[in-house]
Amino acid sequence: MRFRPLAKARSSAGATFGGLPSGFWWLWAAQLINRVCGFVMPLLAFYVTDELHYNAAFAGAVVAAIGIGSLVAGPFGGILADWLGHRPTLVGAQAATAVAMVLLAYARSPWTLLVGAFVVGVVNNATRPAHNALIAEVVPSKDQARAYSLNFWAINLGYSVAMLSVGLVVFTGYTALFWLNGATMLISALLVALRVPGRGRTPAPADADGNSGGGFGAVLRDRAFVAFVIAEFLVLTILYQSESGLPIAMGRDGFSPSTFGQVAALNGIVIAVAQLPLTRLYKRFPESRVLAGSSALIGLGYSVLLLGHSPWIYGASIVVWTLGEIGNTPTSFAIVARISPEHLRGRYQGLFQVAWTGSLVVAPLVGGAVINAWGAAPLWIGCLVVGAVAAAAQFRIGTRLSRRAEPAAAAEPAASAGPAAPAEPTRELTPP
Repeated sequence: MRFRPLAKARSSAGATFGGLPSGFWWLWAAQLINRVCGFVMPLLAFYVTDELHYNAAFAGAVVAAIGIGSLVAGPFGGILADWLGHRPTLVGAQAATAVAMVLLAYARSPWTLLVGAFVVGVVNNATRPAHNALIAEVVPSKDQARAYSLNFWAINLGYSVAMLSVGLVVFTGYTALFWLNGATMLISALLVALRVPGRGRTPAPADADGNSGGGFGAVLRDRAFVAFVIAEFLVLTILYQSESGLPIAMGRDGFSPSTFGQVAALNGIVIAVAQLPLTRLYKRFPESRVLAGSSALIGLGYSVLLLGHSPWIYGASIVVWTLGEIGNTPTSFAIVARISPEHLRGRYQGLFQVAWTGSLVVAPLVGGAVINAWGAAPLWIGCLVVGAVAAAAQFRIGTRLSRRAEPAAAAEPAASAGPAAPAEPTRELTPP
């Protein structure tokens, strides 16, 4: 009896961490290393104003240049990943990011800063479609939801450590942080190049007339997937009020940046504590229900702010929408990985990334405009309404996409059972 809790803990740990290929864990380690030393992006505005003595408006323009580069990077990185292969694209983009980070540290004129920030935005975010597609390449379909959940966990663990370490700038100066960020990118590239397997480019299958089924047009013609990207864009626009509407509202309520940072840290704490057990819980339900419930929970979390203006209310809001974030992010990436044909995985991930980068641009514009015109309450009501609409859409779309993913999951064991398996295009899914 006394050993039952220990046995249960071991069983849970095995269900969470066991059975995944070593290639995934090297990818996971590379992701964690990147995030632990990811100082440049969060500190860029401070660097431009404090170190280079430009005004806040220009600092905003430099950060916006990264956002514009990120928008370009999704489709560009996806096409490159399908053309060159997922692993070569990831390694090349990480190496390019390392160089771009270091060069940005020595940019001084307005134009070199803007161009340098744009280039960093492109090459850094070009890693994401390749990274997510490579997870789908090395992890069997049945384990992909768990793998994306662990990847999301690594991102947030690393980010939390980086944010706790930003005080290093007092001792090292900003330039050293650029070099450290670049060096860890290069280390990650070497880990992926040396330890992660990759098949290289997957050729597009030809139809009966000999025409290949590739190109971004094939992705855009997948209407169910495009609708899914739009629904996810709505959800993420709500979620990213954490970086726009939330700090503005707390500032209007008289809270200091320090208080905001302490309250916002709840997001990383909840993810670190609850991510893995909730992932096991969410696996019991259909993915469409997890997506719909998570979207509704994100909208509901922001509506909690209608109840008052105390730090406790803000903290409760963050806890609620973080629980929704935990369900939404890994599940959505797993669905995209499973419905995308092998030769288009990079492009599918690239278009899906547009929902993320686009929402990062739109969320602050919407949040700031609504609060400036009508106050915070209409913004939180809007989050609740949009969350409910997106939840209904994701339930319907997610059900359709999950059904498409089922044949691939069923066929995957057969694909690796014998020598003749590679000749069968069992993972090539045709859009309905």
